[in-house]
Amino acid sequence: MTSTTSTMSRTMKKFWMWENERMPLRFAVLRTQLLVLLMSVMLGMPSVVRAADSDETISAARVMVETMVDKILVELAKKGIPDDVKIKSLEKIVFKEFDFTTISRLVLARNIRKFSDEQKLEFEEQFKVYLSRSYGSRLIRYANEKVVFKDARKEKRGDVTIMTAIVGGAADGIEMNYRVRGKEGEWRVIDVVSEGISLVSNFRSQFKDIVNKNGPEGLIAKLRDKTFVSPDLETES
Repeated sequence: MTSTTSTMSRTMKKFWMWENERMPLRFAVLRTQLLVLLMSVMLGMPSVVRAADSDETISAARVMVETMVDKILVELAKKGIPDDVKIKSLEKIVFKEFDFTTISRLVLARNIRKFSDEQKLEFEEQFKVYLSRSYGSRLIRYANEKVVFKDARKEKRGDVTIMTAIVGGAADGIEMNYRVRGKEGEWRVIDVVSEGISLVSNFRSQFKDIVNKNGPEGLIAKLRDKTFVSPDLETES
């Protein structure tokens, strides 16, 4: 196990050096975080490594992620479909399995008090569109990766973190932890941590500055703007 972990770590470091010779590692991780998040559950038949799931809660959360993978793999396996059509099909699955209402609330944090009910709904919708616009076209570039499901752990509020690693391709060795939350027996993703960096925390920091300067409407307007690129994505060449 130690040898495998060491090999994966070395491979991951080589990838980041190759992909981001002129870019700080922090920016590289931020730029690709959502891409790797979606890619790691979308691409390649996963090799599932299970510890004994003695806890029914952990078991149910794991099943949710595996089921999502199966649905997405069906779409990815289809031949002769235009990229934009395939991306839309994948969006339907991801938008259903990710709890964007909770994600939006966590991203806005205390600033959510500044948003009216209508603005909250508008932010959630525009945030989803922004993420798809920023990362969706890149997902289908990856076809050789597989995902290994590793351990799982309980978190506060009854959440569960499912730990995975990508195997093969340019992203080989990257570890992704999915935090899922159950409501009335239904589990959905509320955050993902890529190499120790939280998706929610990253966007919270970025959007906080925009809201403080321009208010809720200023943030929503930027998300509507098809030319808007978040600060961390601006470093991408």
